[in-house]
Order: sequence, then structure tokens, then C-alpha cells
Amino acid sequence: MRNTRPISWLKAARKEFEEFPAEAQREMLSALTIAAEGGKADIAKPFKGVDGGAFEIALKHRGDAFRVIYAVQLGPDLIVVDAFQKKSKSGIKTPKVDVDRIKDRIKRLKEALR
Repeated sequence: MRNTRPISWLKAARKEFEEFPAEAQREMLSALTIAAEGGKADIAKPFKGVDGGAFEIALKHRGDAFRVIYAVQLGPDLIVVDAFQKKSKSGIKTPKVDVDRIKDRIKRLKEALR
């Protein structure tokens, strides 16, 4: 039997995720399940915008780019911090406004979990 961690969502992240196309949601949920089981999906990578413990699932779907950011070091659960459709005008780099929002959410989570 696998030792799967629970997956928790910030309300805003869940709301945004639910607006993704159904096929994109399925692929992202599969990657999150792999993470909850202690692995890392091929479409996941460390998120460089914050100090360790956060990962980004990056998915291209029908010409659009979708992202889910999750944290693995904030408690017993895997926590989905953010979900958004990427609309960067600067290539592959995540826009600063998105990085700032993610940093703020992780900071508030850390404070709440103390």
C-alpha cells in the first residue's frame, strides 16, 4: 500500500483550477497524485521563485500554458498554493505578479501553520 499524503488546496487556487479545461485538470491531478505519493511527475519541477519546498507543474494544452504551484514542506499535507493560466509576455518566465502572489501565499501559510 502506498503512503499517500493528503492534498489540500487554498480556496483561491482551487477556484482557479476548476476553470482549467477538463483534460488539463486530469493531467494536473495525475501529477499531484504522483507528488502526494512521494514522487515527481515529468511535468513538475522545483519552483525557483521561492525558497525550497515548492514545485511547479507546467502544462501546455491546446496552445495555452497552465501552472499549478504546490508546497511539500509546510506540514503533513501537500498544499496547492496557486493555479493559473500563464499569460507571460516574456517567454517562459513566470510573470512577477504571479511570483509575488505565490510568495505571499506561502509566507501566510507558514505563519498560519506555526
